[in-house]
Amino acid sequence: MGILVNKDSKVIVQGMTGSEGAKHSRAMKEFGTQVVAGVTPGKGGQDFEGWPIYNSVAEAKEKHGANVSIIFVPPAGAADAVLEAAHAGMPLIVLITEGVPTVDMMRAVQEVKALDAESRAGGGEGIRLIGGNCPGLVTNGEAKVGIMPNRIYTNPGRIGLISRSGTLTYEAAKLLNDAGMGTSTTVGIGGDPVIGTTFADVLPMFEADPDTDAVVVIGEIGGADEEAAAEYIKNNMKKPVVAFISGRSAPAGKRMGHAGAIIMGDVGTPESKLAAFKAANVPVADTMPEIVELVKAALSK
Repeated sequence: MGILVNKDSKVIVQGMTGSEGAKHSRAMKEFGTQVVAGVTPGKGGQDFEGWPIYNSVAEAKEKHGANVSIIFVPPAGAADAVLEAAHAGMPLIVLITEGVPTVDMMRAVQEVKALDAESRAGGGEGIRLIGGNCPGLVTNGEAKVGIMPNRIYTNPGRIGLISRSGTLTYEAAKLLNDAGMGTSTTVGIGGDPVIGTTFADVLPMFEADPDTDAVVVIGEIGGADEEAAAEYIKNNMKKPVVAFISGRSAPAGKRMGHAGAIIMGDVGTPESKLAAFKAANVPVADTMPEIVELVKAALSK
């Protein structure tokens, strides 16, 4: 069954009637995801390619029992779209949008965390934000809530995959699939400096998932998420974990284009991440294809 999404997930699309929202709504439907409705303020009551459109998330959630929302809203309004979904009590919110102002994301992430705590304190299932600037997530053969290519994720496997990168997520999944292992669930957490869900948030889910035998972590330079993941793995993980760090050949002192690839002092450097994973006994692949060999070796122990 994997984690976070499955064949029973009911998905609404915020921004469905825009070009990106429309394209990926079709692709998610083709994958087999239960896309139940769209939300575009001002277009409520309309029909879009067979999907009903609502003015608000709360209305769509109430009418269809939706438990996942995916957001294709331009950067200026993306954080408000997140908060609308969160205040409607949507358990899982996936923000695809790239370029959301960092100050907006800081506000949204903190408010979602407060609403999550409030929900759990009241006996609810909580509220989780994934992203922004992420490709979404997919449980092979069951549900895709994101923008990944459908063809890579058809065969269920038993390797969990978490990634800050977008395209490297697809490459790693395809390599595992081609090697006959496949993935259980793939989670693209996003590469911005401020995101709703980190490696350390997802690792416990895979550790508890009976359909996952090992986990692959695709990290990159900048930030301290990989270091925090390594600390969690060292203290809590029983299942084998394999890592890959992109950007290791980036010139020292040069600001790279990725929003999250910001190195602060000794934190965020390739050396810092490699040392953290080494201390946690996590093998780190030097190339993407080597991930497959390391996973095979880890599972054979």
